[in-house]
Amino acid sequence: QVQFVESGGGLVQPGGSLRLSCAVSGINFALFGMGWYRQSPGKQRELVAAISGGSRARAEYEASVEGRFTISRDNAKNLLLLQMNSLKPEDTAVYYCNAKYANIKTAIYSWGQGTQVTVSS
Repeated sequence: QVQFVESGGGLVQPGGSLRLSCAVSGINFALFGMGWYRQSPGKQRELVAAISGGSRARAEYEASVEGRFTISRDNAKNLLLLQMNSLKPEDTAVYYCNAKYANIKTAIYSWGQGTQVTVSS
């Protein structure tokens, strides 16, 4: 059974930072491309950061988070990470992780519970 357990969200002031973690089980984590997705109220879930699998992990970002967010992975611990800096109110959302195929934004598996990020003064 594939599971994604996200953590690290919270309430932060604009300009602040948060580090999200996603513990992954049930798949050969190191081989899969992974992504961080987010969903705000009334909006569709969107992919904001992705990292390829294999030995040469390559990261890609949605334009609105480029330069502020950093995605990384720890294959030894089956962890996906997202460092979020210079947070803005528009980053407020529930953040989810999931596996994805290369060049396809759609997530492969069912979603975990997500972690809430709220950016507000």
